[in-house]
Amino acid sequence: MRGMCLRFHFCEDPAEPGRPTHEWLLQHARSLGMPGASVFRAIAGFGRHGGLHEPRFGELPGSQPILVEFLLTEDDARRLVDSLAGEPVALAYARWPVEFGLVGGRS
Repeated sequence: MRGMCLRFHFCEDPAEPGRPTHEWLLQHARSLGMPGASVFRAIAGFGRHGGLHEPRFGELPGSQPILVEFLLTEDDARRLVDSLAGEPVALAYARWPVEFGLVGGRS
């Protein structure tokens, strides 16, 4: 199947008090009927403001870089990005065309 890889990049600051951004994003995507996503914690990273983000002993939570990745149809990728435009959380994203499917097993 041809579609899009849609990846969001952010630091793990709460989208809502007491709720991690990745949990909020996953629930938002599920409410739109998106077929699935994966969440990855990065070892380190820096963003548009140039500050290095990496976990350190004694550091406050919220500075860990997070990636949330979706494999979607082009229409679903557009719909998800468009649905986030009015949200108070700013999320950087990248998207590119991919081919995806299942192999082996009872696919």
